Amino acid sequence: MRRAGTVVGTAQGVLVLRCDDDTHPGIGAAVIDDQLTPVGRIVDVFGPVEHPYLVVTPQSGVELPRLLGARLYVR
Repeated sequence: MRRAGTVVGTAQGVLVLRCDDDTHPGIGAAVIDDQLTPVGRIVDVFGPVEHPYLVVTPQSGVELPRLLGARLYVR
Protein backbone atom coordinates (compact mmCIF):
# COMPACT_ATOMS: atom_id res chain seq x y z
CA MET A 1 0.00 0.00 0.00
CA ARG A 2 1.48 3.36 -1.06
CA ARG A 3 0.31 6.82 0.00
CA ALA A 4 -1.48 8.75 -2.77
CA GLY A 5 -2.09 12.03 -0.94
CA THR A 6 -4.44 14.03 1.25
CA VAL A 7 -7.93 15.07 0.20
CA VAL A 8 -7.96 18.88 -0.04
CA GLY A 9 -11.33 19.38 -1.66
CA THR A 10 -14.20 18.21 -3.82
CA ALA A 11 -15.37 19.70 -7.10
CA GLN A 12 -18.17 18.62 -9.42
CA GLY A 13 -18.43 15.17 -7.86
CA VAL A 14 -14.69 14.32 -7.77
CA LEU A 15 -12.05 14.34 -5.05
CA VAL A 16 -8.91 16.47 -5.31
CA LEU A 17 -5.82 15.12 -3.53
CA ARG A 18 -2.50 16.85 -2.88
CA CYS A 19 0.55 14.57 -3.20
CA ASP A 20 3.19 14.67 -0.48
CA ASP A 21 6.08 14.68 -2.97
CA ASP A 22 6.81 14.35 -6.67
CA THR A 23 6.25 10.59 -6.82
CA HIS A 24 2.61 9.99 -7.60
CA PRO A 25 0.56 7.02 -8.82
CA GLY A 26 -0.49 6.94 -12.45
CA ILE A 27 -3.84 7.58 -14.04
CA GLY A 28 -6.16 4.62 -13.59
CA ALA A 29 -4.73 3.53 -10.22
CA ALA A 30 -7.26 2.30 -7.65
CA VAL A 31 -7.52 4.50 -4.53
CA ILE A 32 -8.38 3.14 -1.06
CA ASP A 33 -8.73 4.64 2.40
CA ASP A 34 -6.91 3.61 5.60
CA GLN A 35 -9.50 0.86 6.21
CA LEU A 36 -8.72 -0.65 2.74
CA THR A 37 -12.16 0.40 1.49
CA PRO A 38 -12.18 1.23 -2.25
CA VAL A 39 -12.72 4.95 -2.87
CA GLY A 40 -12.29 5.36 -6.63
CA ARG A 41 -9.77 5.74 -9.47
CA ILE A 42 -7.31 8.46 -10.45
CA VAL A 43 -8.44 10.21 -13.64
CA ASP A 44 -6.08 13.21 -13.84
CA VAL A 45 -2.82 14.66 -12.51
CA PHE A 46 -2.18 18.43 -12.59
CA GLY A 47 -0.34 21.27 -10.89
CA PRO A 48 3.25 21.80 -9.82
CA VAL A 49 5.78 19.04 -10.40
CA GLU A 50 7.01 19.05 -6.77
CA HIS A 51 3.57 18.44 -5.20
CA PRO A 52 0.99 17.62 -7.90
CA TYR A 53 -2.74 17.24 -7.42
CA LEU A 54 -4.68 14.08 -8.25
CA VAL A 55 -8.30 13.97 -9.39
CA VAL A 56 -10.17 10.88 -8.20
CA THR A 57 -13.54 9.78 -9.53
CA PRO A 58 -15.31 8.17 -6.55
CA GLN A 59 -17.16 4.88 -6.64
CA SER A 60 -20.91 4.99 -6.09
CA GLY A 61 -21.87 5.27 -2.44
CA VAL A 62 -18.71 7.10 -1.33
CA GLU A 63 -19.52 10.10 0.88
CA LEU A 64 -17.27 12.89 -0.37
CA PRO A 65 -17.57 15.30 2.62
CA ARG A 66 -16.38 12.66 5.11
CA LEU A 67 -13.13 12.24 3.17
CA LEU A 68 -12.01 15.89 3.44
CA GLY A 69 -8.60 15.91 5.11
CA ALA A 70 -8.24 12.12 4.90
CA ARG A 71 -5.10 10.40 3.66
CA LEU A 72 -5.75 8.04 0.78
CA TYR A 73 -3.61 5.25 -0.62
CA VAL A 74 -3.13 3.14 -3.77
CA ARG A 75 -2.60 -0.59 -3.96
